Amino acid sequence: METFLVGLIAATLRVATPLIYGTLGELFSERAGVLNLGIEGTMFLGAFVGFTAASLTGNLWIGFIAAIMAGILSGWLMSLLTVRLGVNQHVSGLGITLLWTGFSLFGFRLAFGEPKVPPSISPFKPLELFGGSSILGPIFSQQLLTYVAFAIIPLVWWIIQRTRFGLNIRAVGENPEAADAAGLNVYRIRTQALMIAGGLMAAGGAFLSLGQLGAFTYGIIAGRGWVCIALIIFANWEAVKVMWGALLFGGVASLQLRLQTTGIKLPYELFLALPYLVTILALVLAGRNVNAPSSLLKPYRRE
Repeated sequence: METFLVGLIAATLRVATPLIYGTLGELFSERAGVLNLGIEGTMFLGAFVGFTAASLTGNLWIGFIAAIMAGILSGWLMSLLTVRLGVNQHVSGLGITLLWTGFSLFGFRLAFGEPKVPPSISPFKPLELFGGSSILGPIFSQQLLTYVAFAIIPLVWWIIQRTRFGLNIRAVGENPEAADAAGLNVYRIRTQALMIAGGLMAAGGAFLSLGQLGAFTYGIIAGRGWVCIALIIFANWEAVKVMWGALLFGGVASLQLRLQTTGIKLPYELFLALPYLVTILALVLAGRNVNAPSSLLKPYRRE
């Protein structure tokens, strides 16, 4: 039983990592008043660019940085469509997801062809912080990117709640007209927030290809971007609560994998659906008393 629980906790932290990156990215975007449905495609792009750059250069960190830069570009494109041109945010986000999904699959074929054996790389190695402990050792045998993900949660909270930049983001997300009247450049602030959001989303995707799988596959994101959309509502647009939402999904996802090995006579499709069902249930229960940014989904036109 102890081994089961230790393995479950360790796996929960790993599964929660890309969700933390992606949801914190969505936090920046939605706090600025833009619903970014391009998160699924941006995470997919990050996974592809990170894997390809790391495979071609032989350096995982170059791949990770390249993925973040690609995500920043994706955020800029989202801002061009929704902030500058005022295109519908739903349409823009879904279009970006389709664009980057197709681009990544096409780019993967150009870079690697169609080999019988999919290309792979050696992923990031975990840090052995408590190697001598039978309990803490396995739990904290995590990659640096996992520790970074949990470390930036209080950093994001501080930026959003305690800095002038965070105040500006919240202002343009709540009342862009008043923010403009106060001398803030609504277009620039929203663009900056979206570019930060894109970088974080792509980092979540890159973690999957560079840290968890060491490969790039068509189903590598597996709907995690949409889960992040749900988690930001569950977290009520608060950075600290993002962690609890990510751990909830990560815990259930890790649990279903272990339940499949216990011999329980249930269709495996039910196990696969379990994390998403729990996420929907948590969203229904927590989503009744949420306070979304007032100008979310509302394009701003300066008069």
